Amino acid sequence: MNVEKESTSLASLFDGEELNIKSVNKHIWTLALPSLIELLLATLFGMVDMVMVGNVSTASLAAVGISNQPMMLILAVFQALNVGTMALVARFMGTGDRQSSYLVLKQTIILAMLLGIITSIIGFVCAHRVVTFMGAEPDVIPLAKSYFSIVSSGAFFVAVTMGVSAALRGAGDTASPMRYNLLANFINVFGNYMLIYGKLGFPALGVTGAALSTTISRGLAMIMALYTVFRPNSLFSLPAPPKRLIDVDLMKRMLKIGLPSGVEQLALRTGQVEFARTTASLGTTLFAAHQIALNVVGLSFAPSQAFSIAATTLVGQSLGANRPDIAEKCGLETRRLGMMVAASIATLFFFFGKQIANIYTNDPEVALMAAGALKIVAIMQPLQSTQFILAGALRGAGDTVWPLFSTMIGIWCIRVVFAKIFISMGFGLMGAWIAQLLDQLFRSIFIYARYNSEYWKTIEV
Repeated sequence: MNVEKESTSLASLFDGEELNIKSVNKHIWTLALPSLIELLLATLFGMVDMVMVGNVSTASLAAVGISNQPMMLILAVFQALNVGTMALVARFMGTGDRQSSYLVLKQTIILAMLLGIITSIIGFVCAHRVVTFMGAEPDVIPLAKSYFSIVSSGAFFVAVTMGVSAALRGAGDTASPMRYNLLANFINVFGNYMLIYGKLGFPALGVTGAALSTTISRGLAMIMALYTVFRPNSLFSLPAPPKRLIDVDLMKRMLKIGLPSGVEQLALRTGQVEFARTTASLGTTLFAAHQIALNVVGLSFAPSQAFSIAATTLVGQSLGANRPDIAEKCGLETRRLGMMVAASIATLFFFFGKQIANIYTNDPEVALMAAGALKIVAIMQPLQSTQFILAGALRGAGDTVWPLFSTMIGIWCIRVVFAKIFISMGFGLMGAWIAQLLDQLFRSIFIYARYNSEYWKTIEV
């Protein structure tokens, strides 16, 4: 397999001639489609996870939902590293400097291992305090503690895998992360079958079995990711790799770009935690419906995230090749294509929300409430798509501060505040999701205005 052919290079476009939209679209789809497939199927696998756990009990479903939010908070720590990695690798690949790209990969793995070890230890030791802080009810606490302590122990695996995947995507290879992540998800689902329900001679461990299966599959994903970048003839292989292990100056450049995104993710995840705590106050039944809606909404995130990855890579590589005109076209055209795909999924949510919710639960009341939330999710799709994709374009240019401002204001000053207000006014779960709609409206306007300013074209990384 020729990995050079797998990567998406813009070299063929830099011939001094004006690009046509068809050519731009081809490059966008080459990058976005593997990520879209990966994210959609990963979300579906996540849905299967929730369905398998939900068939055990409603308390089990709530336990996984409560644990997922602080776990996402842990992963936010790694985001600072990943954005810096992807932006710098894209710039270096755009200039043809593969040696510097290799050095970025090495620094990424070193930092990911260090952060992964620290967060794994903290998550395991503080599991009981975390789920209690999240507002878990007495019948949910033991299940949530068991699940979170095991899954957080595998944060090390996730940190390394995410870092390697960011480097590959920055280099234009979105197919390899798709392959090893999908294989890991298949393994996770099969492990769930054995360990949750006690099949093929294994004990029935319920929620604990789901956590073990998730952690094992993440460890295997890390091994496959490392093999992908260090095997012979990989995108990062060099005739004579640099001997130095640590490059402090390069780490500083990575963190300068990535730290705002890390803070952004921290603000996002802490806001989501507070948002989850607010909805948890509605009781186990309503919170279970909320978790179903959150799990399904990942399907609508998938297209926006996939096209955001494409925008980051293409904008970074274009600016690295000193072609801001191509960078601008890539950002706008990526947004247009992403919104088309997101609109199709929004239609599915709006008209078939109840049928989707019924997959998760046999409780008609929970399914009905989740279906109502999914109608709001459908309405906010164009807004969500705009802010996801154009923020990805800004990150590819190294402009990570303005997406940080957008997220901090949107989630803390709008989503969390209005959720508390609407719930206190008696609007229940629908009030919480209307607050999320207002958040997406603000962020889409804010990011679109920043992109149109074109300041990002002049940023040095």
